[in-house]
Amino acid sequence: MKHLLLTSLCSIVLWSCNNTPDVKQTMQQKVQINTEIEPKASEIIELNNGKKWAVNKEMKPFIAKGEALVNDYLKKNLSDYHILAKEIKEQNDILIESCTMDGKSHEELHKWLHPHLELVENLEKETDANKAKDIILKLEKSYKEYSRYFQ
Repeated sequence: MKHLLLTSLCSIVLWSCNNTPDVKQTMQQKVQINTEIEPKASEIIELNNGKKWAVNKEMKPFIAKGEALVNDYLKKNLSDYHILAKEIKEQNDILIESCTMDGKSHEELHKWLHPHLELVENLEKETDANKAKDIILKLEKSYKEYSRYFQ
């Protein structure tokens, strides 16, 4: 509902300001910033009574390898982000195949995994190097978030 109101308000302001380029661009930026909302309560990862969730040992190497790929890419200041996306996707595919988890830990892992997979997909499709760099930094943050909630 907030987004609808915000979008309507921005549209009215843009229309009333005679659509000058500066105002229009500023309003579009505000709409974009405000649409990057915080996750819903059902999407927020919870700890296991204050402790990290256990992840199957079969799955851990693929998460660690994906994180190492991102860290190496950033450390070496590499530039072919499509190769990085392909390599992380391969690790994620094997990760998913190796999953035998169930219950609450599985549910919590999916709260991390779904946005993470989306980032990789966005990186695969990206054509702008600057936007790709932002996605890679978000991937780095994603792996740090994983480490905060899972062991």
